[in-house]
Amino acid sequence: MDHTPAPEPTPHTPGTWSELFGPRHRAITTVLAGGVAVYATNIFVTTSLLPNAVADIGGQRYYAWTMTVFLLASVISSMLVGLALRTHGPRRSYLAGFGVFAVGSAAAALAPTMELLLVGRAVQGLGGGLLTGLAFGVLRSALPDRLWPRAIALISAMWAVGNILGPILGGLFAQLGIWRGAFWLLAAAALALCLMSQRALPRTRPHRAGRGGLGVPYQGLVLLTVVAGAISVASVVAGTGLRVGLIAAAAVALGLFIVSERRVRNPVLPRFTYTRTSPLPWVYLGILFLAIGGTVEMFVPLFGQELGGMTPLMAGLLGAALSWGWSAASITATYATAPRTIAAIKISGPAVLAVGLLAYGFLQRVDPGPWVITGWFAALVVTGAGIGMAFAHLITAALSSTDDEDDAAKASAGVNTVQLIANTLGSALAGLLVAVGGPGLVGSARYLTVGFAVIAVLGVLVAVRGTRGQRAPL
Repeated sequence: MDHTPAPEPTPHTPGTWSELFGPRHRAITTVLAGGVAVYATNIFVTTSLLPNAVADIGGQRYYAWTMTVFLLASVISSMLVGLALRTHGPRRSYLAGFGVFAVGSAAAALAPTMELLLVGRAVQGLGGGLLTGLAFGVLRSALPDRLWPRAIALISAMWAVGNILGPILGGLFAQLGIWRGAFWLLAAAALALCLMSQRALPRTRPHRAGRGGLGVPYQGLVLLTVVAGAISVASVVAGTGLRVGLIAAAAVALGLFIVSERRVRNPVLPRFTYTRTSPLPWVYLGILFLAIGGTVEMFVPLFGQELGGMTPLMAGLLGAALSWGWSAASITATYATAPRTIAAIKISGPAVLAVGLLAYGFLQRVDPGPWVITGWFAALVVTGAGIGMAFAHLITAALSSTDDEDDAAKASAGVNTVQLIANTLGSALAGLLVAVGGPGLVGSARYLTVGFAVIAVLGVLVAVRGTRGQRAPL
């Protein structure tokens, strides 16, 4: 079995948007994008209607855990995407993803107590982690490579769709006093997409176990679960010291994971990830730093309401500005095909992210005027653009990193695992920086943005190092 990286792809004419949405690929495209849209919408729906749910069934002390258990379960199931595709194929894997998500949504809709709502959220997370990972894993085999950049941009844009649609749906159901209806709607959407997936996806035979087998990578899963769990708990506990300790524990577990991956028989990531010539470590690190920068979005509505006196709706739109920039830049960047241009975009992305974050932090003040608030929107659009312009090309690099089908499935699934871990890590770091920068929100906002800008600069260094390994000259 060949585990060597694939040669650097030569430039070719990319597929068009009309081809991606044409009769041949429309249903597949809808399933891939729909799975991510359901996941993203669920996040923002829950955030909007949770106060009404707490007022109805109680459980205020578990408020933050509704997101924590969901993200933790998502990270765990995302690590099983490659195994699911190899053993069950895309149809059965999507059947499991949409089916489990629908069951979790129904459980959340029926929950009489907050404890049972948390159970439903955990089941949702297990299905959702599969759906977001399958989108990248199945894309490689279901669509021709000329359509990958367009499809990746579309999938990334689904986060912006969820960011807009989620708060609207959640607010609507909450205002009507039927918050449970939002979960029923998510369940219905998941079931509809599930039926479509069974007709649209190619019928492929699962792989038979060969050398190394197809067993579950237990050791890697346990260690990464410890990483995700420590980070998730760090995002909801009180006390800076405890948060720092949990993040340190996560760092130790991550180091052990990397060491164990080199030795175990069934690694989570492709074995060639840890070879000297592999592009994957730099791709994954690039995705990690970009995705962490995106988690600043979770505090933007708070700053908008408390510092800018904005209404909840306007503050929500302020938070969505980052996603709009991300989606627009991601789609626009797909038109770049020359290796030199792509390399420049990968390096420029985290640099633009850092500039946007610093501009947003510099503009923070109490009682800002309309021009300052306009500057907030502009800075956040720039921030999102920095993420989006590089993100699609990094994911494409992961998909084309090897010619071996088993390793390619692992590499694709690894993109989602890294992104979800980055989301939990970013959430914990954001909470820590906001706490350290307090008690005033202006100080919190500036600590947060400067801290994340430093992380983005590290992303620039990673991108520079990663592009050196390309065969095409820069």
